[in-house]
Amino acid sequence: MSALNGMRVLDMTQYEAGTSCTQALAWLGADVVKIESPGRGDPGRGPQGNSEYFVLWNSNKRSVAIDLKSDTGRQLFLDLVPKFDVFVENYGPGVVERLHIEYESLRQIKSDLIYARIKGFGLSGPWSDYKCYDMVAQAAAGAFSITGEADGPPMRPGPTTGDAGTGVQMALAICAAYIQKLTTGKGQFIELSMQEAMTYYLRTSMSGSQFGQRAARRSGNGQWAGSTLYKCMGDDQNDYVWVMAVTPKMFQNLCNVIGRIDLLEDEAYRDNRHLVKAEIQKWTIQRDKYEAMRLLAEAGVPASAVLSTKELHENPHLSSRGFVHVVEHPDHGPIKLLGMPARLSESKVPIRAAPMLGEHTREVLREALDLNGSSLEELCSAGVIGTSQAAETRHFHHT
Repeated sequence: MSALNGMRVLDMTQYEAGTSCTQALAWLGADVVKIESPGRGDPGRGPQGNSEYFVLWNSNKRSVAIDLKSDTGRQLFLDLVPKFDVFVENYGPGVVERLHIEYESLRQIKSDLIYARIKGFGLSGPWSDYKCYDMVAQAAAGAFSITGEADGPPMRPGPTTGDAGTGVQMALAICAAYIQKLTTGKGQFIELSMQEAMTYYLRTSMSGSQFGQRAARRSGNGQWAGSTLYKCMGDDQNDYVWVMAVTPKMFQNLCNVIGRIDLLEDEAYRDNRHLVKAEIQKWTIQRDKYEAMRLLAEAGVPASAVLSTKELHENPHLSSRGFVHVVEHPDHGPIKLLGMPARLSESKVPIRAAPMLGEHTREVLREALDLNGSSLEELCSAGVIGTSQAAETRHFHHT
């Protein structure tokens, strides 16, 4: 049995902040049914309907295509609500209100519903009506201000923690609300601001700012010789090793590995970090990044080769841990996906490819609403629901 076996989630999310949340729940065993508009679906699908971006954020879900703008489609959706425990949405400001599926409306038909909303700037305050994407949230939360070289401009961070970092926090909040519901029988409303969620990841950088009395500064790749980036042998733009010898013992081990214990003893080096960095660089440039990492790590010095995203999918360490999964997708064929980082000894959920648009429409409506074949065909002919040919060959059942 999976950890979230029995949790049923109505997923009305798009792009990444919401989809990362519901994918995390699906990876833990929740039955996640993604509600999409017929013909178009989640805009993250892209023009062809199954972009790599969409596939990476929507594994282990079922897709149901319903036209919520039609009276019949909206009623179908409302009929589904009592069958589910959780509703999640991250549409732009005002969308669920225009569809009349806000919390108060859905709570009338399912009093113990957990209703979760992700918004860029939350539902209150002077910025609440502003639209938001990942990097907007990161800029608003201070992440740009601490990224980049010390004497350079603020810089866009690489990872999309504004979206996915918010999504994982929402998944945690939903799990907490679900446990509370199992105890009290009560549902609740959950709101999460992307701006506020991002500040969680800045706390270490804020730790030198006297509790907000001054701004944290950018430091690029660091100034100290024991904790910075070093070039290694090779012509690839990622042929670097990151070294983090943050204690005296670790730095001593670093000096031993490179055969330069004199860096600790000679005052000329001890007081000049640039000279020390230059000597360490002479050692790393003679080795490839994996050899440099291995020699340093074996000596007790925290270090890592700078891995590209391509190398992640080929990494023997990650592969040996079963983190890299090969799954079959109807459009893309066999693809590699990185899996769920958390490993639960009593919960095993295989990774499944993201659904085609409307792939599970018939399956879910038969299962949840007991609709028969002729009723489904009528709804399909009227454009109220959409289906996919993949539904005829690929099934995704939950217990």
